[in-house]
Amino acid sequence: MVPGAGFASLLRRLGGTTRGLGSGTQARIDKNKKPHIKWKPQKQICIPVLEHFDNKYRQEHGELWDKAREVLLLPCSWQYGVLVNKFSHCVPFEDLLQSRGYRNFLQDVLPFSQHSLQCYISKDKNRFPRLLHHAERLKEYYLLNATSLLPVLALDAQDGESVLDMCAAPGGKSIAILQSATPRHFVCNEHDSLRFKWLKQTLESFVPEDLRGVISVTNLDGRDIGPQKPQIFDKVLVDAPCSNDRSWLYSSDVLKARIRIAHASNLPVLQEQLLRSALEALRPGGTLVYSTCTLSRAENDDVVASLLNSYDNIQTVNLADLARSLSHNFTFAKGVQHGQLIVPVKGKTWGPMYVSKLWKVH
Repeated sequence: MVPGAGFASLLRRLGGTTRGLGSGTQARIDKNKKPHIKWKPQKQICIPVLEHFDNKYRQEHGELWDKAREVLLLPCSWQYGVLVNKFSHCVPFEDLLQSRGYRNFLQDVLPFSQHSLQCYISKDKNRFPRLLHHAERLKEYYLLNATSLLPVLALDAQDGESVLDMCAAPGGKSIAILQSATPRHFVCNEHDSLRFKWLKQTLESFVPEDLRGVISVTNLDGRDIGPQKPQIFDKVLVDAPCSNDRSWLYSSDVLKARIRIAHASNLPVLQEQLLRSALEALRPGGTLVYSTCTLSRAENDDVVASLLNSYDNIQTVNLADLARSLSHNFTFAKGVQHGQLIVPVKGKTWGPMYVSKLWKVH
């Protein structure tokens, strides 16, 4: 694969010029010309889901839900982070980001971010285009909700560790882990067959061939991994299936949405089963990070509380310092007992994202 080969095409789309690319020189970029990225037509809000969230979240979060609701109902206001792929490092692209008013927000979280993670965000709602998959070259960046990096920062994977990403698709967090460390062995797992294919393509688009030897991409039910691989991993990330507030609100099939709501109470059961499997796969002294993209207390703190009540060798790790270092960029909910919850609000439209970190004592 050729690192950075797609930048010339991207630059033309965003208003720059490719003159000088190649031979190690930087491209000349028109810093005054704004990118013209067309937004897709706004999706229709699924009223049954909105009513469900109104009933549930207003009771759980009060006025904070009203602020989050305003953001979630206005997709054109959502902000997007640009995770730069260090394996396709392209200095002109980072220059372009900075010329558009983007900044690497991870500079704010040292010492938690003493690695090569580079994620650029902007107060503006301009969005870079998604890059197409090309088998012959690596992509320069990955678009994501910047709060998706909070679980990766909490996990704090180190070189030489054995790491499991239990519910890895579509692959953004796996990519971010590989940007920050080189594990001895990295298992990226996804149970859903379609998402499994998506995960494989994402890894092919961002990871060079010489690094793929440390990666295993598996298609297992996460609940089976612990019994099959007991006490193998130093670090485990469980970014669990959840209500996924942003996507649920725009469900295109109302009947399916109603069925999903009716079965929402089953999600915490699945989430706890996945966590129990993850703890079995975790070696003594290892750490587990649990995350969701929902505001639901039942799927967040309540799941962790149930787990803590079942084990005498599990302790929560305080993430208050990490949250404090990110407070200029994200809005954190108060009163969360076992982790941190980022809530989207006007001007800081990131989230929702819940993260809890657990330590297996022995």
